[in-house]
Amino acid sequence: MIDDPIVEEVRSHRQAHAARYNYDIEAIFGALLEREKNSSRPVVNRPPRRITENPKVDIPPQFVLGHNSSLSRIAPEE
Repeated sequence: MIDDPIVEEVRSHRQAHAARYNYDIEAIFGALLEREKNSSRPVVNRPPRRITENPKVDIPPQFVLGHNSSLSRIAPEE
């Protein structure tokens, strides 16, 4: 694996942030909610979209995950 300095920096910040809240996910989430509440930036909350059985776009079966129990094949059989 190649060492990427940007990835290492992000991981270092993530580690420091988690340590600040004693690795308590609820405390981390609460702090993020508080930061969001105090921010002057607008927050967009969109309702979840429903998944329909008949999508508007026709997807060829070879591009559907699980087609013929193979995730690696993307081309039709010849």
